[in-house]
Amino acid sequence: MWKMSFIIGPMRKHVNGHKELTSHGDIVKISAPKTIAIPLANGASDADLLVKEGDIVKVGTKIAQCNGKFTIPLFSSVSGTVKGVEKRMGAGLKQVDHLLIENDDQYTFEAPFAPIDFEKATREELFDFTMNAGIVGCGGAGFPTYVKYKFAVDVQLLIINAVECEPYITADYKEMHEHIEDLVVGVKAMVKMAGAPVAKLAIKATKKDFIPVLKEAFKDAKNIEVVAVPDVYPMGWERTLVYELTKKRYERLPIEVGCVVSNATTAIALGQALTKGKPIVEKIVTVSGDGIKKPTNVLTPVGVSAHDIIEQIGGYASEDVLLIAGGPMMGKTINTDAFVITPSSNALTVFINKEVREIACLRCGKCSDHCPAGLQPVRINNAAKANNIDALTKLCVNDCIECGMCSYICPSKIDVTEGVRRAKRNMALVKK
Repeated sequence: MWKMSFIIGPMRKHVNGHKELTSHGDIVKISAPKTIAIPLANGASDADLLVKEGDIVKVGTKIAQCNGKFTIPLFSSVSGTVKGVEKRMGAGLKQVDHLLIENDDQYTFEAPFAPIDFEKATREELFDFTMNAGIVGCGGAGFPTYVKYKFAVDVQLLIINAVECEPYITADYKEMHEHIEDLVVGVKAMVKMAGAPVAKLAIKATKKDFIPVLKEAFKDAKNIEVVAVPDVYPMGWERTLVYELTKKRYERLPIEVGCVVSNATTAIALGQALTKGKPIVEKIVTVSGDGIKKPTNVLTPVGVSAHDIIEQIGGYASEDVLLIAGGPMMGKTINTDAFVITPSSNALTVFINKEVREIACLRCGKCSDHCPAGLQPVRINNAAKANNIDALTKLCVNDCIECGMCSYICPSKIDVTEGVRRAKRNMALVKK
């Protein structure tokens, strides 16, 4: 159960976004290498393979399907020949099976499903279409989109999250610039799926040049409003955004207060599927940080490695770097750049590795004041060091979203977030 400290602080903070590094440059198109590797998993759900070694595939060929708790099809992002399955490190720091496809460099496309008119389709037909199109959350979570809508009841507000609050990342912003018509179609279809009387597309108030463009795009949709929200972190987190727009808090899911939340890039992916019969086979990904020679946004096929992407945009700025799958606050540092882009990837952040000098906790309370989940991170960190499971339970450690705010705000430079991650792993082991 989500709990909050009795006394809370602002629970958010403006952070230096460094967005200027990539927000105005051109998107670089990445060429897939001779062999790509598509992860045969989504979250904890492994996939059933639908092709075999030697099969010829096209861009869009359905190659596998996750049939666990949820149905999630996977598609080829290149045309070529299936070479087999190999275990590799994924962006989630786990070894997973990857399907290897030898790229023929032709990129021959074959729509795996027919486009449909969302205005004529029933809600049930839209649920099935979204499931069969493999639309998942493109903001990093990868949760199957159809589930969020199919089981939502009495939705009062659909929120389209275009906030992109994490530093350095501008991929959503670029996606909206490039595909605004698909965004409009996707949002309208989501409104219908949600059965919501109104929708709000939330974007940072600092995007003064783009807000009028969005308002113009949605001018004929009287039930869809473009809303400017404060430039603070983590405004893009569901709880923070729902509270900003409704002044309501909930225990587990936004639907408890009548809301459904979807990422703007997810809406674009749905729009492209509805109008073009195109699944998520390529992504715009932000590659940024001082560890990269040329920070930029790239358009890359799914299954291309971080190594190939970084090499094609000029390489690393130093021999000693930290590579993060995702943004600097919530992403995971990985000691290899062999992991590949997935349908839910949105960023690669690279920093020159610098020594961080940690000092003893000052007991200033800043981590608790700014925790968006209303937790007490330093107490959780201390309980984790003592392996005090009872204390961790009382401190609601599993409510932490690992947003990184506590480490960012800490004047002692303590990596509090990593301590909380350890605590969550300890709790998981105890439950087993």
